[in-house]
Amino acid sequence: MGEVQTRSAFDVRQAGGADDPLVMLAHGFGCDQHMWRLVAPILAETCRVVSFDFIGAGGSDQRRWDPERYAGLEGYAADVAEICRDLDLRDVVFVGHSVSAMVGVLAARLVPDHISRLVLVAPSPCYVDDPAGPYRGGFSRGDIDELLESLASNYLGWSAAMAPVIMGNPDRPELGAELTNSFCRMDPEVARVFARTTFLSDSRADLAGVTVPTLILQSAQDVIASPEVGRYVHDRIHGSRLVVLDSIGHCPQLSAPEQTAAAILPFVHAP
Repeated sequence: MGEVQTRSAFDVRQAGGADDPLVMLAHGFGCDQHMWRLVAPILAETCRVVSFDFIGAGGSDQRRWDPERYAGLEGYAADVAEICRDLDLRDVVFVGHSVSAMVGVLAARLVPDHISRLVLVAPSPCYVDDPAGPYRGGFSRGDIDELLESLASNYLGWSAAMAPVIMGNPDRPELGAELTNSFCRMDPEVARVFARTTFLSDSRADLAGVTVPTLILQSAQDVIASPEVGRYVHDRIHGSRLVVLDSIGHCPQLSAPEQTAAAILPFVHAP
């Protein structure tokens, strides 16, 4: 596309020093880059921080939305690769939250000359329990089908009910309200497709192919991606490091931003 068009299409923003280590922040389902606003300034003190919105979210170019392209995580990974190539981003530490963690796994394979490290925040390679094996993603297929049906029939109602559960921290209702508002800003049709892509994805087979240094950040309590799932990801990415944050909920970048940044920075600056 070219640098200018790519910046506009994905509402790419940068902060920090041009010569500092490069960190790319990717948001999860129902969110946009605004969800990183508490962590990004901390990182930008010693890093070059690049953030963006996936197509269909935030300030992205809605005209580029294509339900077929984004019916799989590969479409999102191709967008990450496009940003890296068109902006000539090199030696990128890709920080992906939630479903974007697996997007990062796929993108690192697409552009190995651009992405050199991965930080997977609250990752899950598969949300559905495997009936044929020991893997427990946390939900039955029936649970997911019910969730997707509820989302499709009444997205605003689903957002109001589910966002506080996903966020956790019931003693801090403002966090749940922020996630609710974030969900509600997304077009319901985009959200329906992105939700199916997210909750029906299965990236377990891709984990063994990760060859770059990888840090996994896991909340101590998370109803969407349990500590058991975090350990599964850690066990299947050779040489990865697992850090369990003293945080509650699926969005530690909001509920525990200082702790999240403190876990990321040593990994970014490691030789």
